[in-house]
Amino acid sequence: MPPQSHQWSGCTPTSTSQSAEGGNESMAIITYREALNQALREEMRRDPRVFLMGEEVALYQGAYKVSQGLLEEFGPKRVIDTPISEAGFTGVGIGSAMVGLRPIVEMMTFNFALVAIDQIVNQAAKILYMSGGQYNVPLVIRGPGGPAHQLAAQHSQSMESYFYHVPGLKIVRPGTPKDAKGLLKSAIRDDDPVIFIESELLYGTKGEVPDGEYTIPLGVGEIKREGRDVTIVAYSTMLLLALQVAEDLEKEGISVEVVDPRTLRPLDADMIIESVKKTNRAVVMESGAGFAGIATVIAAIISEQAFDYLDAPVERVTGANAPTPYAKNLERAKAPSKERVIAAVKKVMAI
Repeated sequence: MPPQSHQWSGCTPTSTSQSAEGGNESMAIITYREALNQALREEMRRDPRVFLMGEEVALYQGAYKVSQGLLEEFGPKRVIDTPISEAGFTGVGIGSAMVGLRPIVEMMTFNFALVAIDQIVNQAAKILYMSGGQYNVPLVIRGPGGPAHQLAAQHSQSMESYFYHVPGLKIVRPGTPKDAKGLLKSAIRDDDPVIFIESELLYGTKGEVPDGEYTIPLGVGEIKREGRDVTIVAYSTMLLLALQVAEDLEKEGISVEVVDPRTLRPLDADMIIESVKKTNRAVVMESGAGFAGIATVIAAIISEQAFDYLDAPVERVTGANAPTPYAKNLERAKAPSKERVIAAVKKVMAI
């Protein structure tokens, strides 16, 4: 799994050159956690309708310190500690959004969103449609999700697959500090409910973030590393592992293109398809259990839209189809590994 101290600068050759996403040329090196904090702070300064609520977001400043300093600057009416009642405060967020506010609901871990699943799936996602377009729900539900370090089965689930199936929700899983900040700002400004899943493993990672104002549009992916022989599609923590694999395989003469969709719904399918048309081979990665997961959907899209360009069937590298164990050795065995990704790349290349 990726180390906490990983630094993104230098492994994202296209990320710092896409000034069209905004920002000036000056870059600061900050952590993923700090980038999220900047996004929250800037959006709360920009728009008085934006407020944050969740368990321990105010006095404790967030379980992972993402909301550090926000209570001091914005006060208890805009940074609100809630009881342990996910269904309740998610419902408050939905109601607030319907009457014109722009709430951000923090899940201490996205696994707790299961407690609020009815509010998210039956209310937030459907109100625009069931009201005949009378009520938007500009709500962001954010927090960490996916496997981390020995959090065990109930706290290690990759929840994006649960929400991916639901029309009306947008799903974001940023992998770099720059993407985390730019995408969160866009999510807060969006008029639809956005599921914004971060990662405990990424909060301490560092990367270049533009000093000035910028946003990254939802639904626009990015090629993180150019290549010619095979495309790896990866997001969130899997992106970091994919870049490590690409670096290792470069030494063997294999050129890997790493594609990060960043937003899973809407998905930048065009970018993925164009990459596969260039490399003719694809490996899709996912940290969650592979059955009916995100990697399955992306592999199907590639097979449907780029079949004539493929020189081999699409390979998927996912977590094992089992609850995540607490034991460190078993946890590692369940997760996608560098060895499994390299084997998948060589399989599609018939090496």
